[in-house]
Amino acid sequence: SELLQNISKHARATRATVDVWRAGDRLMLQVTDDGGGGARLDGGSGLAGLAERLDAVDGVLVLDSPEGGPTTVTAELPWRDRTAMATRTA
Repeated sequence: SELLQNISKHARATRATVDVWRAGDRLMLQVTDDGGGGARLDGGSGLAGLAERLDAVDGVLVLDSPEGGPTTVTAELPWRDRTAMATRTA
């Protein structure tokens, strides 16, 4: 939701897509917009904070945002199966 909020505030986009899938033991989320690009992870941006939060849980944030667009943000997180976790703790 934070990525979509950033698009609405900053990207000047007319369209955004969200894709979510599982790849082995990872949960993948990709948000793409057709805005002006130029997003950055440095300089105290909200994206930098999001990258730090993902890193804290063994996740990764990848940003591709050339000037002129489009912007694609991919988040990768560990997949944790609740059923398997419940079995281990029982």
